[in-house]
Parts: sequence; structure tokens; C-alpha cells
Amino acid sequence: MKRSILKPKTWFARDGEISVLRLYGAIGAPRGIGGRSLSHPPLERAIEAAFASKRVRAVALAINSPGGAPGQSSLIARHIRRLADEKEIPVIAFCEDVAASGGYLLACSADEIYVNEYSIAGSIGVISASFGAQEAIRRIGIERRVHTAGNHKVLMDPFREEKPEDIERLKSLQRDIHARFIDWVKGSRGDRLTDDEPLFEGDVWVGQRAVEVGLADGVGELRPVLQERFGRDITFREHGGRKGGLIARLMDRRVGADIADGAAEALEARLAWGRFGL
Repeated sequence: MKRSILKPKTWFARDGEISVLRLYGAIGAPRGIGGRSLSHPPLERAIEAAFASKRVRAVALAINSPGGAPGQSSLIARHIRRLADEKEIPVIAFCEDVAASGGYLLACSADEIYVNEYSIAGSIGVISASFGAQEAIRRIGIERRVHTAGNHKVLMDPFREEKPEDIERLKSLQRDIHARFIDWVKGSRGDRLTDDEPLFEGDVWVGQRAVEVGLADGVGELRPVLQERFGRDITFREHGGRKGGLIARLMDRRVGADIADGAAEALEARLAWGRFGL
């Protein structure tokens, strides 16, 4: 269902505030106390706070994300959309370097989407990447032993030979996720999407080209766009998620495991950003 564009009565309000939610980073499952990935649990309070004040004229999403876990992307996006509908507060997304894959899914929780002239947007698809290490462990004399109850419990084990039936099972899962992603984008963008290019094949567009194909509504930056719409007297209030600082990490009983998790998380994020040359 197509969402309505912002209500005219909110366009020229000269008082009140804009809530700014910064959604930065690769999207991943919740980690330990020092985790840095973007996920729903640390953001719940911030999302609620962004919509809580009666002075809020709009919620602005500042998005800089190459994507990641589809479940967390959906949880964050649907939470934002649910509150926007309940409280009748417009949401406007502003894409910075990248709003791709799950990052673009987040942008589609908004009524309008703006990009920077250099923003990369889109990548509406599903990816799964791994390695085949079965020859490596064989050369050093390691035998992989896996025992399961259930014929389909193991999927794409990197230390075992790849099986055609496992590939098809994985692709079936990807097709299901992809179909839901497409439905979410179509529900958000409606007839603003064009038929000129294959929008749902994982490709990306930069700046004005994203506007031309319907993935965004305009080129602009958060403060100038919102000050022009709501007046220069509007105030901006930022809302953020939980932060894991050094002291918090040192107090964690799982410091060693947390550091290991953090290293793995950093590698995953680096690979996600690297797909877009960043």
C-alpha cells in the first residue's frame, strides 16, 4: 500500500523540534556489551524517544549503512513505521555515503527519502558469502566430524564438500527473503518506482540517478531540507542507541569473548562496506 506524502499542515510549522535518529553501520545480530553493529535492541529506547514528545514535527533518519542482517533491518524499520503511523508523525530519511540492501530497507520506513549527490542507494537483493576450506583441512590432516538429528540441520558447511541440494535450499531461502524485501520497497515507494531499469536485481544507483529511478525523492541534506520545510527556528534533537565504551567493556565478565566477537564483527562490517568501494 502506498504511503501518503507528508501532510501539508506540517510543512510550515515554525516551532517544535525534529528528532534525528542516526542509523550508522553494518546491520547485525545483537552482540556483547562492546558490540558496534546496528541492531534493534540497543535502538528500541531511542526509537521510542524520537516519537515521544508532543513538540516533534518530524523524525529524520540519518542513514549510513551497507546493510546486513535482514531480521534486524526489518525489526528496526517496522518499529519506526509503526510509531509513525500511530502518532501521525512524518518520517524523512537522509542517505549519506551508503543506504544499500538492509540500509535501504531502513530508508523505506520513511515517507520520503533524500540522497546526497554521492550517495549509493539500492542493492535490493540477498547475498550469502562463505569459503570452501575442505581441501585446506585435508592437507593438514584434520578430519571434520559433524553429527546431526535431522537431515537438513547442516547447510553449506565450509569444511565439507558443497552439495547441489544444499545450494538449492540456500537459494530457496534467499528467494523468500528477497520477495519480502521487494514487497516492503513497493509498499513504501508505490508508483514512485519506475519500470525503466531492473530495480530488484541487486544493482545500486548514485545520487540523482536514484531519484530518477524512484528509489529517492530528491537530492538534499538533512538540516537544509528540514529548515526550508519547517522554518529556521526548528530545533534538532538527536537520539542514539546504547554505546559500549571502554569502562563498560572492562566491566564485562566476558571481556575476552567480547574482544573476539568485536574482531569478527569488525571483519564482517569491513567486508560489507568493501562491496561498495568504501
